[in-house]
Amino acid sequence: MKNLYEQRRPLAANTIIAVLLALLGFALVVQFKARNSDAELAAARPEDLVRILSDLDSQQERLRRDIADLEETRRQLDSGAQGRDAALAEARRRADELGILAGTLPAEGPGLEVTLNSGSEPIQAATMLDAIEELRGAGAEAMQIGGANGAAVRIVASTYFADGGDGRLLVAESTLSAPYTIMVIGGPDTMRTALNIPGGVVDSVRQHGGTVSLREADPVRVTALHTAGELRYAKPA
Repeated sequence: MKNLYEQRRPLAANTIIAVLLALLGFALVVQFKARNSDAELAAARPEDLVRILSDLDSQQERLRRDIADLEETRRQLDSGAQGRDAALAEARRRADELGILAGTLPAEGPGLEVTLNSGSEPIQAATMLDAIEELRGAGAEAMQIGGANGAAVRIVASTYFADGGDGRLLVAESTLSAPYTIMVIGGPDTMRTALNIPGGVVDSVRQHGGTVSLREADPVRVTALHTAGELRYAKPA
């Protein structure tokens, strides 16, 4: 029985590592293609394009380091006596990453504090959604949005935006009043460039008399948490 367990453990570990490596490679290809297929980049300034390419190179190097770390983890999982401790440490790390992505754990790291002030017209839900999508496309890893009334909402895949009364925004059943502040963790330069692309969010807000301020910070703290509901229909395949 012991020999059978020892044979299965490296096999399962190798399978997990192979899947993670494939996901990292897929993410790199998708991100690169998405950036090159964005028609709005054609209107960007040369210095902005150079910065984006530099950020892509940095992200590619970070993914290479991640792959090297995963390969080292695989070696540790195959090392017999150290395999159990390595597996537990890897499981905790993955649980923390998934908790941050799901919004159930707080997070901190380098990023931006983005403040949007309305002008002659209130900031619309569509504009705020564009800001969130531009940040996501620029590599944002964790975000929350807060209003002047003190309410704050963690932004996850299921977060929705709607126009509320009196020029306010309805974000995931919470009502926020302007000015709005987005705390976002990710590459500051890449996200700043994405928001400032001609025709983007900064331009849109300014055209209606509003302002957008971007402040780089390290660390940015994302403390609002998302309460995940129970799944009714989805189950592991």
